[in-house]
Amino acid sequence: VQLQASGGGLVQTGGSLRLSCHASGRTFSRYAVGWFRQAPGKEREFVAAIGWRAGGTVYQDSVKGRFTISRNHTQNTVYLQMNSLRPEDTAVYYCAADSAGIAYNTGRRYPYWGQGTLVTVSS
Repeated sequence: VQLQASGGGLVQTGGSLRLSCHASGRTFSRYAVGWFRQAPGKEREFVAAIGWRAGGTVYQDSVKGRFTISRNHTQNTVYLQMNSLRPEDTAVYYCAADSAGIAYNTGRRYPYWGQGTLVTVSS
């Protein structure tokens, strides 16, 4: 499966962005998808994930209540709606997929990765 992340940009503190992760492949609906991010000089960290059953979601504590992950099976796309953005959310955001379909919060569980999309939140 090939993943294409998009939707990043520059936004002010408190603003919103919606990231998209579009995938090729007819079986993508059975994949779990995770969003990860990496800020300059920091290690990559987990943000949110969704299993193949859309009710199975998991979030990093710092984004709970602000970010929402969802998926559209028809469009082979997973979204990350980011509200109330903070400067500390600035990072390159990556989407990743795993055919096991379980929403893991560990990057090593995801063999397929898209290119990153940059999110910059100004103070």
